[in-house]
Amino acid sequence: MTASSQGGAVVTRPTETAPPPAGRPPFSRRLAAGLAFDKIGAVYVWIAIIIVFSIWVPETFPTIDTAKQILNSNAITGLAALAITIPLAARVFDLSFAYVMTLTGVAVAKFVIGGMPLGLAVLVGAGIGIGIGLINAFVVVFAKIDSFIGTLATGSLILALITMITNDTPISDVALTGGFADIGQTDINGITLPVIYFALAALVIWYLLEHTATGRRLYATGFNPDASRLAGVRVDKLRFVSLVISGGIAGATGIVLASTLGSGSPTAGTPYLLPAFAAVFLGATQLKNGRFNAGGTIIAVLLLGTGTTGLALAAAPTWSQSMFVGIVLIAALAVTGLQRRTAVASRGSGVHGGGVSGTDQPGVSTSTNLADED
Repeated sequence: MTASSQGGAVVTRPTETAPPPAGRPPFSRRLAAGLAFDKIGAVYVWIAIIIVFSIWVPETFPTIDTAKQILNSNAITGLAALAITIPLAARVFDLSFAYVMTLTGVAVAKFVIGGMPLGLAVLVGAGIGIGIGLINAFVVVFAKIDSFIGTLATGSLILALITMITNDTPISDVALTGGFADIGQTDINGITLPVIYFALAALVIWYLLEHTATGRRLYATGFNPDASRLAGVRVDKLRFVSLVISGGIAGATGIVLASTLGSGSPTAGTPYLLPAFAAVFLGATQLKNGRFNAGGTIIAVLLLGTGTTGLALAAAPTWSQSMFVGIVLIAALAVTGLQRRTAVASRGSGVHGGGVSGTDQPGVSTSTNLADED
């Protein structure tokens, strides 16, 4: 209260106070928002799948061994999905990653059989993957060829090279046992090393995309490249680097796959093309709506792996697994497209007088110069 004198009388009036600052929503509200179906719907679907198969095949499905089998058999799928997560965040497709996996696998197998030291063979194999990533980057960024078409063409060339090297015959030899096999076949309490590789790669990509300026620029590039250029973001550089990273991760994944198989198969990577895209697009509907992210990819890989493993244990027809993955991919693409359109509409409605209101979607804000962030 404040007091003032008017004609000898004291008049009191309420003191004007500023409204309390807007703080974080209550924990219960934040928890409810985090558990909403549009945030983690795949988790609820995953739980439903577990319940269905536990009832369908109760003798074999709801066991620890089955859980380990799901992790071990889907680690390569997870690594393949992570290989394309970064370029997709920048709205770049890499359809050659499966062929890169195959090529690096057969190349390293051939190097090891030829007497090259294992460490050097692995480094050269990874270098091949990075080299193909560079080729893809030049085709897409400098030649201005659509990434979908450009990487598909590169994949066809890689396939021809694989046929030249292998003559469509798997490369196998006793030299591929021992140290080379240990890369992918060593297990710790029933969990193989590829699961560890998958977890570590997901952690690194999660940190890159969610906690660095580069990650924010990648998302901004993917959502609105023209606005990002106006904000000073080097869009072409980001797309270039994303394709190189994709090639490097795909190359390393191919080496792990060849080690797991114990041979250099000329068709090893092809079966991972559809599941990887299904996982990464389904993952984009989780946690960060409309954004390709590592956490969502992990959820998607586990969901797909649980479904396909359950169908196998239930002795379902072999075609049912491909149908399951295809249906999931179509649904994920539809939901991702809807979420992207909603995000764009939400950002558009927040424009007032040349400014962009803050949202949790990546975009270009007048208050933040993405090009100058640390």
